[in-house]
Amino acid sequence: MRKSPSSSVQAAKQVLADRLREIREEAGHSAKSLGEVVGWHPTKVSKLEHTVTSPSAEDIRVWCEACNVPEQAEDLVASARSVESAYVEWRRMERTGMRRVQEAAVPLYERTELFRIYEPALMPGLLQTPEYARALMRVIIDFSRIPDDLDEAVAARIARQRVLREGNHRFVVVLEESVLRTAFGDREIMAGQLGHVLSVMSMPNVALGIIPASSFREAMWPVNGFWLFDSERLTTELPSAQVTVTQPRELEVYLRTFEMLRGMAVFGEQARVLVLRALEVFTAPSD
Repeated sequence: MRKSPSSSVQAAKQVLADRLREIREEAGHSAKSLGEVVGWHPTKVSKLEHTVTSPSAEDIRVWCEACNVPEQAEDLVASARSVESAYVEWRRMERTGMRRVQEAAVPLYERTELFRIYEPALMPGLLQTPEYARALMRVIIDFSRIPDDLDEAVAARIARQRVLREGNHRFVVVLEESVLRTAFGDREIMAGQLGHVLSVMSMPNVALGIIPASSFREAMWPVNGFWLFDSERLTTELPSAQVTVTQPRELEVYLRTFEMLRGMAVFGEQARVLVLRALEVFTAPSD
């Protein structure tokens, strides 16, 4: 089974560490002799090469200088920064509440022409009603024990939805059918949310597909939800962190994954039927 996004970040760290080790070996240094040359504690080289600790920009420059390849330093520094920014803990992002997280994504949304979104359990933020967003964010705030800025966070999330109506943006959204029945708030909120989905489906720049729960998984299993922004960046969310992928090799895997999932989905009238069936669940009279 494919590695989790956090495992992919660890693998990227190991690639950088392996390159530092190769540079050391090509220069004829042992770990001990390199440490002596640069004045480091004897265990520091080993810790860097085994990703026990991550190298700072200065560590990389010193390493390359000691191994007579100073011209390689800046490329490696850039790689290190990319790795470190790929995995961002929610605790750091949400330390002042959720509003800032919502607003931080606006520039990326505005410059993206093609959104490809897959969600297995939750309605994507761009399709949420204010009531659904409020119910979901209340759960997140309570679970994560972050500052409660619910009103501001909901307003910021809904404001981001202007990209659906403004600018040159296209959206291909693939949902598992379970998204339609994973309930937040109450029956009225879910009915309003599904009614909103029916409205969004009619927009000319939105292609919304649903993978029926009864589908036999012959092509692709359900995976973590992910968002592809054009073909340049991907984000996926874990309970503890947001992971960003920009490496072309990994992006290609996700692009292939998305196409497999899209091929399993139904669109148009067939998708509307699935939404209407779910809507009946929340609008039927209670016993």
